[in-house]
Amino acid sequence: MFRWLPLVWANLKRRKLRFAFTFISIMLAFLMFGMLDALRTSLSQAINLAGADRLMLLSKVNVTVSLPRAYFEKVKATPGVRAAVPFTWFGGVYKDSKNQIQVQVTEAGEIMAVYPELKLKPAEFEAWKRDRQGVIVGPTLANAYGWKVGQRIPIRSDIWRKADGSDTWQLNIVAIYETSGTGIDRASAFFHYDYFNESLQYGKDAFSWMVIRVANPDESDALAARLDSMFENSPSETKTSTERVMIKQFLDQVGNIGLILVSVTTAVFFTMLLVTANSMAQSVSERTNEIGVLKTLGFSGPSILTLVLLESLFLTFAGGLVGLALAWLMTGAMGDAIKDYFPVFRLSAGTLLTGIALMVAFGIVTGMWPALTAMRLKIVDALRRV
Repeated sequence: MFRWLPLVWANLKRRKLRFAFTFISIMLAFLMFGMLDALRTSLSQAINLAGADRLMLLSKVNVTVSLPRAYFEKVKATPGVRAAVPFTWFGGVYKDSKNQIQVQVTEAGEIMAVYPELKLKPAEFEAWKRDRQGVIVGPTLANAYGWKVGQRIPIRSDIWRKADGSDTWQLNIVAIYETSGTGIDRASAFFHYDYFNESLQYGKDAFSWMVIRVANPDESDALAARLDSMFENSPSETKTSTERVMIKQFLDQVGNIGLILVSVTTAVFFTMLLVTANSMAQSVSERTNEIGVLKTLGFSGPSILTLVLLESLFLTFAGGLVGLALAWLMTGAMGDAIKDYFPVFRLSAGTLLTGIALMVAFGIVTGMWPALTAMRLKIVDALRRV
């Protein structure tokens, strides 16, 4: 079989322009497949990496409806709850409305018990607790705006207003935190609930959602049901589920992302199949007389079939491997830049194996009909076209 590779290569490059366009179409199809599958895998991993021992409690209506502050104390006292921390979405803007940042209001004394992956030095943590106007920021945010520890920054809210009518809170950067997991991203900022709550014009003594760290992850579902039953038939009913389920539901609100990505990839591959099949059919048709000569020289029908299939497979593998290699390089280069949003954006071994399997399948599918046509071609009919 390998001794035929020079003949396969010679046949492919006899129409260099057609070969180039077909190669590029296959390469782009597999490049897109690699990138889209890396995105799909990253979104799936984000769900899988969510804390198995954390629950999220929010309003049964939706996350924009606030819950009473008293719920926090009741939840903390519930058996099975290891720690709990409330959050309020602040909707931060830094100087210009184009600079939208993720700012959340929380309890400094509780957040690290719920999110052990949030890393602060003991001195930094104590400084944050002492400074009522203190804020901790992620390294991505600090690098983006050149913030330093000790700097005082104005953060405006598009949602909340202070009692004096202003919409800007002055905050002191007391630390730049690090993370060792995916629960806390590196592009957020957190400041004190008390400082925020005491200055509000409206919406006091409330929070947006609560994250609960359970004592026993195996009892998460039972604890979630018990918490919801505590506030059943109240003016502010709750919906509690695991962090993993909550993230999945949030992604589902955007749409079935997996199905969307698969649909796009299918459309791309279908177009690639049409292009490659047409290219192979034209190539075999142009060489009808040459196939007749090969059969005259003693090449059997199965040999001709193998030769044409090798051409199709060689073309598909050449474009496919280059496309996947480019996807691997691009995901590697982009991984660090977008790890705050897609923590595991990379080409997995499963994607590579699936890509190779698709190359084999597409090579056979696009080459089978021209190969069968060439195999069945009679010498007399072939030479008649000379």
